[in-house]
Amino acid sequence: MPAHQRLDALAGHLTSAASNTPAPPSPGLKKILEKKEDDIVITYATRTPLTKARKGGLKDTPTEELLIHILRAVREKSGIDPNVVEDVCVGNVLTPGPGFHARSAVLAAGFPVSTAASVASRFCSSGLLAIQTIAGAIALGAIQVGIAVGCESMSSHQDIPPVLSDAITSHPVARDNLQPMGWTSENVARDFHVSREAQDRYAEMSHTRAERARSQGWSADEITPVTTRWVDPQTGEARTITVDQDDGIRPGTTYDRLSTIRPAFPHWGPTTTGGNASQVTDGAAAVLLMKRSTAEKLGQPIMAKYVTSTVVGLEPRIMGIGPSLAIPKVLGLTGLTREDVDLWEINEAFASMYVYCVEKLGLDVNKVNVRGGAIAIGHPLGCTGTRQVVTVLSELRRRKARVAVTSMCVGTGMGMAGVFVSEV
Repeated sequence: MPAHQRLDALAGHLTSAASNTPAPPSPGLKKILEKKEDDIVITYATRTPLTKARKGGLKDTPTEELLIHILRAVREKSGIDPNVVEDVCVGNVLTPGPGFHARSAVLAAGFPVSTAASVASRFCSSGLLAIQTIAGAIALGAIQVGIAVGCESMSSHQDIPPVLSDAITSHPVARDNLQPMGWTSENVARDFHVSREAQDRYAEMSHTRAERARSQGWSADEITPVTTRWVDPQTGEARTITVDQDDGIRPGTTYDRLSTIRPAFPHWGPTTTGGNASQVTDGAAAVLLMKRSTAEKLGQPIMAKYVTSTVVGLEPRIMGIGPSLAIPKVLGLTGLTREDVDLWEINEAFASMYVYCVEKLGLDVNKVNVRGGAIAIGHPLGCTGTRQVVTVLSELRRRKARVAVTSMCVGTGMGMAGVFVSEV
């Protein structure tokens, strides 16, 4: 069955509390649509393909080379004079000594010695934190032009919790931060009654939507192809390849097939599987930011406006529900209503948390992760927060829509969300 027909069939299984009745624009919407000289705007956004860790096309491309690829793409394709870029903030989670990688890659990508670099790390929200960091510096007048990057090579570095002191391991809440993320997924499923069927249905939708977006070329303007070294795992032969598509999407994925996959964590619960959880992935994404007045002065085309972002904390054992708290908070900060938002991106760390958040917030599933999410295309930890922005801005352009909210749960018990307005 073609992808679009499978999506139509899924609509009967996935329901939400969202109203189909159009609501009048809120005062908050009118406010964020206003254009002011000191708005923080995005003038260029792109990402690499996302590829399977240890298997895919970027498996032999280390962190610093992913950074060079994405930074060079921003420099060359945006037309920005590299001498005006004052700072680059890199969202990253796993790389040891990430500051060395960030600053070295900035220089190797063709930026001058005057371009500084830093690293932002807040687990799965690191890419969005990088955007917030650069936007905040611009708003304060500390810099005029900066680049926010999210990057992760999960092929190169594993997500292993550190050994911490007795002060942590004896604390009734803090010790939960050392538990694997699969444990938190099963806690969410059990505590909030999220069924295995619901998780598999949403996972089917993620793959089907990603398959449709790729086959119809919707994702083409998101992606900058990467020409890189790749080693054949069978022969050991190294060769140069060009990676231009996400390779984690499994065409033809169905609920029936997903329902046969064995639980990944049977000692914690029966619902989370390799089919309804995010994939371990490599990739990078970047956005170029400045004030509206600066963009106009430099002749940079304005793609979108960064409105704001915020973070919340919650119990680590149910960290997956973070978006259900972060999204209402960011809507409250901006005065937006749910009906004002054209598109939502909620990171599919696990289907359990994704199902809970969509249904708890009463979101229209036809507006959430419309090109698929991390279950289908992967979740390179530090990259995701930036990748979501690149993806949703592309889809807003395609639809001629305006407002998007991105959000994700965050390891150790947090959630983050951001608001963006397309101006294309």
